[in-house]
Amino acid sequence: MIRFSLHCDRSHAFESWFRDNASFEALVAGAMVECPACGSPRVEKSIMSPHVARTDRSNVAASRPEEPVPAGQAHPKVMPTDALTNNINALAPDKAMRELVRAFRQHVARTADHVGDRFAEEALKMHHGEIEHRAISGSSTAEDTQILLEEGVPFHPLPILPDDRN
Repeated sequence: MIRFSLHCDRSHAFESWFRDNASFEALVAGAMVECPACGSPRVEKSIMSPHVARTDRSNVAASRPEEPVPAGQAHPKVMPTDALTNNINALAPDKAMRELVRAFRQHVARTADHVGDRFAEEALKMHHGEIEHRAISGSSTAEDTQILLEEGVPFHPLPILPDDRN
C-alpha cells in the first residue's frame, strides 16, 4: 500500500491510500477518485517527501545502557525524539480513515434519496417488491433495525465521526 498526498482542481488537499501507482492511475482515469471536500474527480498527486523506513532501531535500543535508578524511585519514562515522531505519524492513517468515512457519507448524501425516519418502511417496501428499488438513506429506531435484520433486508449503517457532531 502507498499513501499519496493529493489535490483537486479547486486546490483542496487530502491524502488517500492505493495498492500501487498503477492502481492510482487507473482509478483517476476512470474518475473513481473524488475530492472529499468538493467531490471533484479532477485529482492529481501533490509533491510529497519520501518516507524511508529505518532499519537500525533495534540496534540503537539494544546499545543504550540502562541508567541506574536510585532505590525507591520509579524509572522515568523518557520518550526519544524518534518515538514522538512515530506517534505523530501514527495519527496519519486515522486521519486518512476519517477522510474516507467523510467522503463515503458525502457520496451517499449526493446519490441516495433521503427518506428521513421512514427508512425502515421504505426499505421493507423495496424488499417485498411493493416499490421500485433505489438508493435510500435515512434513520431508523432500534426496533425497526431489528425488523430489517429479521426480514433479511440488506442495509449498511453509516458511521458518524465524533467531530461531525460538534
